[in-house]
Amino acid sequence: MTEDTDGAVDGREEPERRVVAGWHGRYYEDFRVSDVYKHPFGRTVTETDNVWFTNVTMNLNPMHFNEAYAAETEFDERLVDGTFVIALAVGMSVIDVSVNATANLGYDRVRHHAPVYHGDTIYAESEVLEKRESDSRDHVGIVTTELRAYNQDGTKVLSLERTPMVLKREHADPSPEQPPGWPAGVGTPSEGSERR
Repeated sequence: MTEDTDGAVDGREEPERRVVAGWHGRYYEDFRVSDVYKHPFGRTVTETDNVWFTNVTMNLNPMHFNEAYAAETEFDERLVDGTFVIALAVGMSVIDVSVNATANLGYDRVRHHAPVYHGDTIYAESEVLEKRESDSRDHVGIVTTELRAYNQDGTKVLSLERTPMVLKREHADPSPEQPPGWPAGVGTPSEGSERR
């Protein structure tokens, strides 16, 4: 590959490099009641996930860490800690629901519909149930979603309602140069950027 003095490579004009906006998450205005977001990327639950989470949270139920005990139960094997399933499903929903949240106000109506085992792959989706303006904060709105998680066979394993306060777009002012979580001046310079 040879470069000419005018910036062309092998006789072809190189396009100008520009910083282009990626996904910045939804803002309050983007939510619509009855919309469903299927969150990207299923996640396979490993034995390590379950053992680590069970130990870190001091869950002393032997169903999660004692194979001999669990083998004598109706399930025949250890079950994945239910609070891990909650944390995983909520984490999977952040990309679509709460990247721009300022706080989570509550988790309600939590239901475990079926057990989760080592090796199960979990998928999650959220449905917008309600949205309203905040009574005390002009820069956010309140959004309630139902989060549902399924295993690889399509069995619903978890549901819960989740209510975050989400920034309004005008107060976030996202840009390609400084997306959520990036400090100013880090990464590729901003000349030639495209604002969304």
